[in-house]
Amino acid sequence: MDVPSAIFTAEHDELRGAVRRFVDKELAPSVDEWEEDGYFPDWVFRRCGELGFLGLHYPERWGGAGGDLAAEIVFIEELSHCGAGAIPMAISVQTDMATPALAEFGSDEQRERYLRPAIAGEKIGAITVSEPDAGSDVANVSTRAVRDGDTWMVNGRKMFITNGARADFLTLVAQTEPGSGYRGISLFIVDTDLPGVSVSRTLKKLGMCSSDTAEIALDDVPVPHANLIGLEPGQGFAQQMWQFQYERLAGAAASVGQAHKTLTETIAYARDRRAFGKPIADHQVIAHMLADAATELEAGRALLYSTVWRIQQGEYPVAEISMAKKYCAQMQNRLADTCLQVYGGYGYMAETPVSRAWRDARLQRIGAGTDQIMNEVIAKRLGISAGD
Repeated sequence: MDVPSAIFTAEHDELRGAVRRFVDKELAPSVDEWEEDGYFPDWVFRRCGELGFLGLHYPERWGGAGGDLAAEIVFIEELSHCGAGAIPMAISVQTDMATPALAEFGSDEQRERYLRPAIAGEKIGAITVSEPDAGSDVANVSTRAVRDGDTWMVNGRKMFITNGARADFLTLVAQTEPGSGYRGISLFIVDTDLPGVSVSRTLKKLGMCSSDTAEIALDDVPVPHANLIGLEPGQGFAQQMWQFQYERLAGAAASVGQAHKTLTETIAYARDRRAFGKPIADHQVIAHMLADAATELEAGRALLYSTVWRIQQGEYPVAEISMAKKYCAQMQNRLADTCLQVYGGYGYMAETPVSRAWRDARLQRIGAGTDQIMNEVIAKRLGISAGD
């Protein structure tokens, strides 16, 4: 069976065209300015909500489109053609990182208060897992939630939080039973206007410059018990591990989309740029570099699509999701580096889009689980390693 034709329909093609038109008309013209400013405006979320892009794979009951995972992959891929990795990253936090557990495990009241406005672009969400001393080790986060009647008092610090400076709510991982490992982890929805929630500082980054990234302080924050996802403590680790699968697929789709744009622009440049009396694309060494990059891109795309196809057949292929996330991120980095090399000295200039592509790509091998964590997941799932 041809996997791409199995997961994409005429409706997906229409969606791809609609997203590309939005990107070309409303985002791409302003990307350079936003990157220079270090921030893109909130209206991007609202506009995506108005166009129905923030709930493609969520139920119509909560304002979504009731579509499938392939629709979300199309959206992230096409959004990645805007010219800055920061925008698809921040938007996918909304669609695939801060809301999947809410949609799957939340109460109807929670979905009405948070999922519906998030899909509409009226509320912006952030996922708060990483801490100054805990990133990949989710089971040992130090943020603590202590119950006092119908309220949980939350204390801790969260680090590297995308959308952290603008978020209306946080999907927050906290310890509710310290010393119990993953069994003591719970997942909360925390309104950022609650007393005790503050942005300690905004962070400057190597790339992804127009998305806001923050350190968030939580000091005696009173979170209602009604905001505990699942309404029973101790379920948060499993909920977050499940939610990570969406995040990793979104990362893989972003890598494919961004790599495609970078390669397309570089091929066009190589055809126009002349050296030694002819276009540099006519020099075999350049042509072969780009041929290798194109081959890797297609391999990554095929791995991503086949994984999506398996999910839509009812499988839960955690190893393959981790493979797709890791390989596509590594592929994007290799491709961006190759393309920068093709540009030569111009590629090293900040004014050249390929330099931004090169900087933006690096985060893909860190966020949503490092290459090394992905290898741990893959090894355990394949029975190579028993793990701890």
